[in-house]
Amino acid sequence: MAEIVVNATDRSGRGKNAARRLRRQGLIPGVIYGGKGGNIAVSVDPKALQRVLRESGRNAIMKVDIAGKGASNAILKSWQVDPIKDTFLHADFYRIAMDVAIRVTVPVVPRGEARGVKVDAGILEMVVREIEVECLPGDIPERIEIDVTDLGINGAARVSDLLVSPKVKVLKPPDQVVVHVIAVKEEAAPTAAAPVAEGEAPAAPAEPEVLKKGKKEEEPAAE
Repeated sequence: MAEIVVNATDRSGRGKNAARRLRRQGLIPGVIYGGKGGNIAVSVDPKALQRVLRESGRNAIMKVDIAGKGASNAILKSWQVDPIKDTFLHADFYRIAMDVAIRVTVPVVPRGEARGVKVDAGILEMVVREIEVECLPGDIPERIEIDVTDLGINGAARVSDLLVSPKVKVLKPPDQVVVHVIAVKEEAAPTAAAPVAEGEAPAAPAEPEVLKKGKKEEEPAAE
């Protein structure tokens, strides 16, 4: 796999105003930390980070090259995204050493089609969609699978059933449920009206309950 390089620039400006100025220039603020180095505030191109996530995944190992200060191996530890525009707002890079184990979160995906879904029309429900693991950076899996083929109705697969390399340590109890198959709940049939005896008047319909109009709840003050 080709080496992933993300170019960065040291930044001195801090605070919301400085961050806005950066974003107007097509950049975002970030910080690189951890390992044997100190915290360095940087600015990066968000398009480069989007490309890394799209092509290599969230745990991709990259070389963050800070102009004038050298390069460090790192992973994109966390990031903030604009909830409306879905664009990057901030990024945190964590320095890594290839011979030192780190903790990362990896997505969990089912393998196969559950018998309880295929035969009994149940629903496969993922209880755990991602899981924290510990391993060397070079052994980080892109995803972890769990075989659901033999799961019937009310059947469950647990952490101990994860298909994981011996080089990867899962940081969850082995008996924790990861995925299970549940039955589809049937809607109750409408109850038939009781028959009316000959000469007996049908029961009058219940009067609708009148709700008193109370005081309107106060809305929280705007921030």
